[in-house]
Amino acid sequence: MPEHQPKPTPLLDQLETGPWPSFVTEIKRAAEKSPAAGDLLGLLERSYQDKKGHWKHGGIVGVRGYGSGVIGRYNDIPEEFPNVAHFHTLRVNQPSGWFYTSDALRTLADIWERHGSGLTNMHGSTGDIIFLGTRTDELEATFQELAAAGFDLGGSGSAMRTPSCCVGQARCEWACFDTMKFCHNLTQSY
Repeated sequence: MPEHQPKPTPLLDQLETGPWPSFVTEIKRAAEKSPAAGDLLGLLERSYQDKKGHWKHGGIVGVRGYGSGVIGRYNDIPEEFPNVAHFHTLRVNQPSGWFYTSDALRTLADIWERHGSGLTNMHGSTGDIIFLGTRTDELEATFQELAAAGFDLGGSGSAMRTPSCCVGQARCEWACFDTMKFCHNLTQSY
């Protein structure tokens, strides 16, 4: 349960009135369990009121031994929204062809609910699984659990961004070569 009552969000509520699914509705659902998601709603509402974003550059945050995979994010009014004072994003490398078992998806969701806001984006512009919103002191523990479950951080590294591929031979009768093996080998090499 959230530590405090959510603030009213009349401007965000307008984004739920159209015929299309709304990201606001999904954040409200997450806020039932996550204080960070509740404060995210408040911060977004405040941004709409003030007509300016309240995120500031996150600087350098990360996990030991990695130069990528974490996007640092802090808000500029942490006293008003303490549960999103830190709201870092993790990029998790997707499996080749984006094939997941339901157990793998449950594992990812459980890890993220333990260490972050519970908000995800499947898949971000990099092709990675996007975990939205955690604190600096949760980064290493999140990474260790992901690694133990067979997942790695993705994102932009010093050599290349996370590659993704089509399902190739797994579903396409006209596949010329094993795209998933190629993508996996490319990922492991760089």
